[in-house]
Amino acid sequence: MSNLLARDGPSTVQPPLSQTVGYIVVVLIGAIIALGMMLVTKVLKKTAGEDNKKTEMFMTANRTIRTGLTASAVISSWLWSTALLGSSFVGYDYGIAGPFWFAAGCSPMIVFFALLGISCKRKIPEAHTSLEVVRIRYGHVAHIVFMILCLVNNIFACANMLLGAAAVITAVTGMHIIAATFLLPVGVTVYTFVGGIKATFLTDYFHTAIIMIIACYFSVKAFSTPQIGSVGELFELLQAAATRHPVSGNQSGTYLTMTSKSAILFGILHTLGNFGLVIMDTSYFIKAFSASPAAVVPGYTIGGIAYFAIPWALGTVMSSVALGLENQPNFPTFPRRMTSTEVSNGLVLPYAAQTIAGKGGAAAVLLITFMACTSTLSAQVIAVSSILSFDVYREYFKKKATDRDLIRASHFGVIFFAAFSAGFSTMLHYVGINLGWTLYMLGVVTCPGIFPMIFTILWRRQSKAAAILSPILGLATGLSVWLGTASHFSGEVTVASTGQVLPCLYGTVASCMSPIIYSVVITLVKPQNYDWNDFKKVKLSLEKLDSNLTTAHLNKNGRVDGGEEEDAGRAGFDQKELKRWARIAAIWSVATFLGHWVIWPLPMYGSGYVFGKKFFIAWVVVAIIWLWLSMLVAIFYPIFDGGIQQMRDVYRGLRGQKVDGARGDASPSDGSISDATRTGEIQENKPGLND
Repeated sequence: MSNLLARDGPSTVQPPLSQTVGYIVVVLIGAIIALGMMLVTKVLKKTAGEDNKKTEMFMTANRTIRTGLTASAVISSWLWSTALLGSSFVGYDYGIAGPFWFAAGCSPMIVFFALLGISCKRKIPEAHTSLEVVRIRYGHVAHIVFMILCLVNNIFACANMLLGAAAVITAVTGMHIIAATFLLPVGVTVYTFVGGIKATFLTDYFHTAIIMIIACYFSVKAFSTPQIGSVGELFELLQAAATRHPVSGNQSGTYLTMTSKSAILFGILHTLGNFGLVIMDTSYFIKAFSASPAAVVPGYTIGGIAYFAIPWALGTVMSSVALGLENQPNFPTFPRRMTSTEVSNGLVLPYAAQTIAGKGGAAAVLLITFMACTSTLSAQVIAVSSILSFDVYREYFKKKATDRDLIRASHFGVIFFAAFSAGFSTMLHYVGINLGWTLYMLGVVTCPGIFPMIFTILWRRQSKAAAILSPILGLATGLSVWLGTASHFSGEVTVASTGQVLPCLYGTVASCMSPIIYSVVITLVKPQNYDWNDFKKVKLSLEKLDSNLTTAHLNKNGRVDGGEEEDAGRAGFDQKELKRWARIAAIWSVATFLGHWVIWPLPMYGSGYVFGKKFFIAWVVVAIIWLWLSMLVAIFYPIFDGGIQQMRDVYRGLRGQKVDGARGDASPSDGSISDATRTGEIQENKPGLND
């Protein structure tokens, strides 16, 4: 084929699907999922005693989530529409190095969070949010500072997801972008309003299963189309694409190399930005608090490693398809290349899917975009809801808040934030900001609190002044560097100049790293020597915690379910056991970072190696195998790890049979999702707050 036209001008691609299809997916399927989760919530209350009118159940699922469901929820938490769309567009821009660095910028952070999660379990087992940890240690000023940082993190994270998802839905169906932006959170609001964190876990599982199945389908379909036929043929197509339009900054201008200056700069930017998104996102802490102690470390570790394959494999395959076939008549933009705006809006994935699978491929992308966006939105909504209920309402308005008060505040938070995030995303759209801009600049606003938060949990010496001042100074430093470098490189400060890689990279590095210096220097003036046991002196949980750090309920006789003998015989999680899990988490954190960020990619970058045909085939095959294994983990692990047992109990309960919740045949230390909650009759505990 002849050379393609330049990447300029407006998009003239006609949506392959009708607006009706868009509304069916966004509205009807969203409503079906919401109604289904409302039914599941009602059934679990009737058969398993999981009462979402109880704050501990609504916000922490009684701290009993098993490893399998935790791992699935962790995978889902990072299956942003950004991950599916962004990994493909960086592959289109930078070559095979792009999707790899996208994946490497996520997995090490997820695994590292296992260390923070188990540390919180050990030091402050009754916590609901990370902000409670800050408040107890440093007081109200620090509490407000970190609350603002966390809310900013959640706001920009939601905007990032909604901008990308709405743009794809509009491109695929012709649905108005503002309608998509406002309708996407509706179903999320309904099922989160009713079911709380447990509904989030269950919908995470359902959404993740569908996304993984479709991603695996694309990994096979790409090589069954006559235009490609095999991985080897895709290699030839990529070589031809590099001849037509070589990549600036890549070794020999090829897409087939890890030696890509732009890609590694994006990798640094993306890694730091995601570090901020994890540490400063209270939804990750909520899921860690909701998991049983035995499930935190393996759940986050398995989930983080499994997640790696999704942006790597899907991004590699679909961006290569787009690059290889964009000079074919059935590519949506033919006879021109995709415009920069189309790429930044995340349209590489839907265009590639449409090329290899027609309208069915477009429909599949529409479905996974909807699933990814709503699944991660639910986590963000419940996170902000927890902040507004526990950290604002309970702390500053009604210290003696009851279950009913906190649930009401949580419901308000769910509705408020869903509406606010849609409105904020709409504002960004109208000032010309898209998925690419938010993807690059996120780290500037999410990173300042990373190390002060880590020091709060892991370093007893950090002082109160350091905790308060270092993130504020870090944010000011990052914003100054970001805007200053944008002006330096472009001569002006505009949306376009501030969305370039280098200004965002410098601003993110400044936001992330400068608080370390500020915190250490300020701490040296007057270091703290905090006693971790002080955390446990504050009553946070509205209900008693059992010996294994899960929520215990009282039966109608006023005793803990299972009786005193069973309670005394349970294998509680003592400090020695929790420290062992912390060591395991630290080892896995270091190993994952070294493997995904140092040992694997950096020698390939430094050597200037250009992939040969056999190496490229092996690269793609390993990525696809990893992707399929991740699908098996996400779908089947939760079923065998407690899912079958709970489904059996639900079936018995629906038939009117006795559920053996008191027999104690499953030690709660195994992370059982139902053992601590299956009760015949639950009596409300009176909250004993001592804040």
